[in-house]
Amino acid sequence: MLEIIFIGLSVGSILLLVALGLAITYGAMGVINMAHGEMVMLGAYTTVMAGIWLHLGFLASIPLAFVVTALVGLAIERVVVRRLYGRLLDTLLATWGIAILLQQAVRLEFGLSFFGKHIRGLGPGLQNVTVPPALTGAIMVGGEDVNVYRLFIIGVTAALTALTWFIMYRTDIGIQVRAIMRNPRMAAACGVNVQRINALTFAYGSGLAGIAGVMMSGFKTVFPDMGTSMVVDGFLVVVVGGVGSLLGAVFSAGLLGQVDGSVASLTNDVLARAVVFGLVILIIVIRPTGLFSFKGR
Repeated sequence: MLEIIFIGLSVGSILLLVALGLAITYGAMGVINMAHGEMVMLGAYTTVMAGIWLHLGFLASIPLAFVVTALVGLAIERVVVRRLYGRLLDTLLATWGIAILLQQAVRLEFGLSFFGKHIRGLGPGLQNVTVPPALTGAIMVGGEDVNVYRLFIIGVTAALTALTWFIMYRTDIGIQVRAIMRNPRMAAACGVNVQRINALTFAYGSGLAGIAGVMMSGFKTVFPDMGTSMVVDGFLVVVVGGVGSLLGAVFSAGLLGQVDGSVASLTNDVLARAVVFGLVILIIVIRPTGLFSFKGR
């Protein structure tokens, strides 16, 4: 029973890392970023490439993946998203196109495959990441074996969630982000540089997704389409928890992760997905604004 709980917590932790960025960016910017799942993919490939070309270990790839995906997210915001604020459908389609471009760039090795040149670690094939020996195996918790790597994922997610909370509620940037979430025009009138804060928010959310990719690469094979389903799962967490609510994202990720992990352990992954979607629909019907939405005035 304890092992099933930890499986659910580790699944929920991955969902939370993906959803935290979405909760902040969607809440502050009103942007549905369909390329967010590709940040997960880029984070995983950064781990693969860092091991092959830089000879960096798994742990060293975590900050590297954050920096790489944050820079990619910053570029996407400055070049594309910034020009489409207030046009929800346009941003959805544009970021979906970016997601396809990123997938194909990795699959085609940034076009070099057309010239007969190949980059180790890229391409349409499956890639694997080696987890440090210290993170393999299991330890006894409450008389049951618990996978060490799953505990590591939970620990990393808890630390990043605490960091995100600190940034949002104990720093000047966080105050400005929350002001933009409530009323961007009023925030701008009060002197907040909305474009700068939006860019930093987008980059930070992308960086968190990159770290989620690193965590996923430790127990799943890495391939170009791996992030496609993650953006859907991330938005499920955001919608259930309430747009812009960190507490809602944490609670929702834990709830959906536990349901998915428990049902998958007892039956299969397909039925688990069906149960999760059914639960999400039920919650949306009962509370359309999410479990922890902002109170209106």
